[in-house]
Amino acid sequence: MDIERSKAELIAQVEALGSVVVAFSAGVDSTYLLAMCHKVLGEGKVLAAIADSVSLPPDELVEARSLAQLIGVPLEVLTTDELSNLAYLQNGQDRCFHCKDELFQRLWKLAAQRGLKAVAYGANVDDLVDERPGMQAAHRHKVAAPLLAAKLDKQTIRFLAQELGLPNHNKPSMVCLASRIPFGQFITTEGLIQVAQAEAFLKRELGVNQVRVRHHGAIARIEVEPAAFPLLTAPANRLRLIEAFQNLGFTYVTLDLAGWRSGSMHEQRYG
Repeated sequence: MDIERSKAELIAQVEALGSVVVAFSAGVDSTYLLAMCHKVLGEGKVLAAIADSVSLPPDELVEARSLAQLIGVPLEVLTTDELSNLAYLQNGQDRCFHCKDELFQRLWKLAAQRGLKAVAYGANVDDLVDERPGMQAAHRHKVAAPLLAAKLDKQTIRFLAQELGLPNHNKPSMVCLASRIPFGQFITTEGLIQVAQAEAFLKRELGVNQVRVRHHGAIARIEVEPAAFPLLTAPANRLRLIEAFQNLGFTYVTLDLAGWRSGSMHEQRYG
């Protein structure tokens, strides 16, 4: 990849926006996009917006505030209510569409209120590999994807984010907590809170960085990178983990021997 050419294309894409609301998640993609929008468009032309709901891990909102302040862009926190949408709660494979459909509608309203011309989000080339119903919502609402238009992939974005001095350039990928619930299993507030607290325990108490806790009713299926297996299975840690998860309401605690991987819920088998 010609990084300089991609950077030039990204700058051209951002300049064409004029002014923008950036859908911000505190992940590396949207952080780099936000920083570049601020750098190219300047003061008063960029607003970050994050959707706050039970499906957002609490630590992500804290980090979003910190990152927006570091970049120098105001942050608008929108309280969203996807859990009032039955189509979202039923948790079909189009779940993300319903969430992003509401979000992008809200962002366009916010843009109109603030006199900003565009809405953008941090999709990149790697997002074309997996099933991404949220991208359908972006197309529907004419939301710009400057990183994708510039043909930037995740690895290059991490490099460029580090070049800009962004502290989360190497942050593990993070998606909403609803992605931990198997398709077809009804989403509940209680289930999302269980997942959030289980993952927080693994990160804070055991120091696991890349982790997913998949919610299979009474069963918690933990995905971590294989290098972290010994940390979780060490006798003292294993007992602490089991106790913590059972206190959260899980009956059984399992470690997925396939390890962490993105989109593992798409591996479900039927029949």
